[in-house]
Amino acid sequence: MTGTSSSNPSGPTGAGAPLVTVDFWRVPRRRVGHAVARVATDRAALRHISGLRFAKLLGTGSANSLGMRGADPRQWAMLSVWETPSAARSFERSAPIRAWAALAEERWRIDLHPLSARGQWSRREPFGDPSTAHWPTAAEDARIAVITRARLTARHTLTFRRAVPAVVADLAQAEGLLFSAGIGEAPVGLTGTFSLWHDTASLRRFAYGRPAHAEVVRRTPEVGWYSEQMFARFAVLASRGTLGGRDPLLHLAPAPG
Repeated sequence: MTGTSSSNPSGPTGAGAPLVTVDFWRVPRRRVGHAVARVATDRAALRHISGLRFAKLLGTGSANSLGMRGADPRQWAMLSVWETPSAARSFERSAPIRAWAALAEERWRIDLHPLSARGQWSRREPFGDPSTAHWPTAAEDARIAVITRARLTARHTLTFRRAVPAVVADLAQAEGLLFSAGIGEAPVGLTGTFSLWHDTASLRRFAYGRPAHAEVVRRTPEVGWYSEQMFARFAVLASRGTLGGRDPLLHLAPAPG
């Protein structure tokens, strides 16, 4: 792996919030087949990792596209929710991590703590129950990460796909967006996004200030696009490694405005 830098832009976090890590691996084209096999193997192995509360191995691609056209078979990700930071550290010595290290030419990891979450993922609330969780707060200028995930209902797939192009065009132009990727629980058919924002204000401007996105949010309960959905917001704690030759967190865009 390349890159060893780290940062801690958001400071201390509240007790009781789980540690969430997101790993991105980039593999050479000649090893794409090995990566696909690795995903299948690791799904079973992760069930036996001590201290791992929830994990998803994810295909990735452009957040500015949808479905097979946006998929990137050279880039893979893993979302992990840990009981303790020490469990996450121990995982660094595990067989899955060693295997990905042998496959990948780059790895980028970002550490997060939940700030808010609503909805479910695979019928679970992986980041805790919002009604009982004692989540930390983030400073207004803290870096913010967002994970969205949805399972589309079959009868509304076409209408959803018609609504998406305007939203992804908005995302590409959003002020304060530092990084974005499509994520999905299969190598193709991306069903969510991971995005990294300069601050809460940048995220708020995109969510409520861009007409296309605001319209999709408004129509969601009316149309019933999803059989399951989740929106979660996180404080960014640290990152290390590179993706595309850089750490997206350390190569910060100028503050909007």
